[in-house]
Amino acid sequence: MLWPGNVNRAFRRLRKRAGLPATLRPHDLRHAMATAWLTADPPVPVKVVSERLGHANINITLQIYGHMLPNMQAESAQRLDTQFFAGVSVNK
Repeated sequence: MLWPGNVNRAFRRLRKRAGLPATLRPHDLRHAMATAWLTADPPVPVKVVSERLGHANINITLQIYGHMLPNMQAESAQRLDTQFFAGVSVNK
C-alpha cells in the first residue's frame, strides 16, 4: 500500500535530485501530464484523458482542462478542409 507520507518523502528526494523547485507537488505532475496529453499533436482524446485521470466523466475533465482546448476547433476545421477539399478550387 502506498502511504501519502512515503510517497511525498520519495517525491521530495527525487525532486531535489532532478533540481526541480521545492514548490512542485506530486499533484502538479498530474496536471502537467493531462495538459501534455490534451495539447499534443494530435491530442489524446478527452475521453481517454478523463479515464486515465480517474474522473467519473469527461465533464469533470473539461471543467478543469477546457481552457487548453480552444484552438482545437480551428485545427479540426483545418484538418477537415484539407482532407475533403484538397485540390478543389472554389469560385466565388
